[in-house]
This record gives sequence, structure tokens and C-alpha cells, in this order.
Amino acid sequence: MDINVVDTLRSSFTMIILVACSVIALTFIFERWLYYKHTSVDADRFFIKLRDAFRNDGIDRAISVCNSSLSPLAQVVKSGLEESQKSAQAAAEMMDATAIDQRTKLEKNLNILGTLGNISPLIGLFGTVVGIIRAFHSLSVSGSAGPSVISAGIAEALLTTAAGLIIAVPSVVFYNYYLRRVNTIMNEIEAVSKKVLIMLGFTQ
Repeated sequence: MDINVVDTLRSSFTMIILVACSVIALTFIFERWLYYKHTSVDADRFFIKLRDAFRNDGIDRAISVCNSSLSPLAQVVKSGLEESQKSAQAAAEMMDATAIDQRTKLEKNLNILGTLGNISPLIGLFGTVVGIIRAFHSLSVSGSAGPSVISAGIAEALLTTAAGLIIAVPSVVFYNYYLRRVNTIMNEIEAVSKKVLIMLGFTQ
């Protein structure tokens, strides 16, 4: 008896769930990849450009440099520049608050990838257990099925475990990669924020 993947997809509710999980995982992997791609910026180059603009044309020009970028770093610095005329504390606190908001945006949907990475193997294992139960139940009912029939049924049931692992591995890999990227961006934001306060003549 050959393993028929199409029949498995049609008959196995567990496999249908895993297919849905794979679609969700791929969706958020590419969504986060596009988001980070369009909002990425070289922190050192950005600060040099910002500093030159501030020294040559003042704070309004520095704000316009921030407006030209979609990066979380630019949004945090912009919020501090806009509050800088009040006080150093106001600028620092505004940048801290904006950084928290930006971290929330950076981490959006990452918890979904992490969850899929954890539960997909368990869903696959559940499907395998159910498939093995069905195979042995068929053997007990018919009483005439040979070892080849049972082994084919078990092999078919193991497809759900394989599918669960196929979903889990990239989900966990990209979850960890994106989480490291978020931490790197937040470290850059913290460093540049302190440089901006010094650039404005403030000390902490």
C-alpha cells in the first residue's frame, strides 16, 4: 500500500490544522521580513547625517532628516528633538516612551511565530498517535491485515509528525533571528538617543 499524501490531507483533520499553521507561519515570516527591510537604517550614518544637519541648519533641519526615514530610530530621535526646547528631561523621557512604542511595533506577531514553533510538533505528534490508533483498530476489526498494511498505515500517520517539524523549525529559527534583530535595534536606539542629548548640549 503506497502512502497517498493527498488522501491524508483530505482525511486527516490534524494535517488540515498543520497546513493552516504553515500558512500563518509563512505569512508572518514574510510580513516581519518586509517590515524590517523597509524600516532598517544604518545607525552610525543616520547620526552623522543628523549631527551635520543640526550643526549647519539647526533643529528644524534635524527633524526633517528624521522625517525622511521610516525607521524606529528616526521616530525616537524625532520625538526627542521636538521636546528638546522644553528641557533635557522632557526630551529624554519622550524618547524613552517612544522607544517603548517602537519596540511593541518591532515585536508585533513574533509571539505567533514562537507559539507555532512550540505547538506544531505537538499537533503533529497528536496526529501520529491518532493515526497509529486507527491502524491498530483496523487490524483488530479485520483480523486479516498483514504487517505491510499496518506498517503503511503507521508510515502514513507519521507524516503529521514530519509536517509539524517542518513548520516548527523555520518558525523557531526566524523567531530567534527576528528577536535578536529587535534587541540590536533597541540597543542602537538607546545609544543614538544618548548621543542626541549630548549633541543638543544636554548631560544626563
